[in-house]
Amino acid sequence: MSAPAGTVRPDPSAGTVDEALADPSEADVGGPELMFPVVPGEALAAARAAHDKLGQDTVVLAMGELLGVVDAFVVTSGRNVRQVRTLVEEIERQVKTDDGLSPLNIEGLKDCTWVLMDYGDFVVHVFQPETRSYYDLEHLWAGAPRVRWEVEPAR
Repeated sequence: MSAPAGTVRPDPSAGTVDEALADPSEADVGGPELMFPVVPGEALAAARAAHDKLGQDTVVLAMGELLGVVDAFVVTSGRNVRQVRTLVEEIERQVKTDDGLSPLNIEGLKDCTWVLMDYGDFVVHVFQPETRSYYDLEHLWAGAPRVRWEVEPAR
């Protein structure tokens, strides 16, 4: 079965999946087949957009197997209100430009301590550092595989 259009199935041999998933030979013998997470390509575009505006500690979590209602979380931080707002604007602009997709809803723009951008298949969380630390989504969803999204440096 192939992945739906607009999704990315990370290639473990290309090093695109977190080390915990990168080597299928590490799967338990006789256990369930190791499945690599499928995340919407737009979620990776959102992560790259955050990177372009200096988002801090940006991660993409494959949520499909754990949550069922969303395929991925993109989590990033800005140092202050101004940067959080800039990150939200850039993510919205780049995802719209690259993929023609606009968020279904955006919450939290009033105080910009935690802005949630709901794209349906994926959700972007843009935090200020104190709020991110308090809610600690990466710890809460520690069972979610982390998907590599980083832009490869030019050689």
